[in-house]
Amino acid sequence: MVQHLFTMNLQWSEGRNGTGTIVADNLNTKISIPREMNGPGMGTNPDEMLLGAAATCYLITLATLLENSKIAVLDLSMQAEGFVDVTNGVFTYEKIVHKPKIIVQNLSERERKRINRLAEKAEQTCMISKALKGNVQITCEVQIIQG
Repeated sequence: MVQHLFTMNLQWSEGRNGTGTIVADNLNTKISIPREMNGPGMGTNPDEMLLGAAATCYLITLATLLENSKIAVLDLSMQAEGFVDVTNGVFTYEKIVHKPKIIVQNLSERERKRINRLAEKAEQTCMISKALKGNVQITCEVQIIQG
């Protein structure tokens, strides 16, 4: 068994509307509660970071699956959306929507179906998606374009 350890150092000051920092090997940024949630909106926040973790894991997994399937990808980009519900003062991260845009050289109907299957498989096999399963709904809206 191989186990990877990731560490992060955090600092916070001044209660709910304060600010802090997070520092990891390749990340060093300010943190606070976002303006949308009546915070100072300085730096990033847990909501963006969760969305970023899920989106980057999905995108890397999708890129790997496309490469392993020998699909000639000209460009791969993505938008991701995170939906947080606030009911009676309780914040719930409900849903993440991945919107990958895949530009390929040749696009037959067979190839379109194959790419859609890989896009779905990426969501099912991504480590972060698996960690969130049962708590946060994750969906994909794939756009495939012939370049």
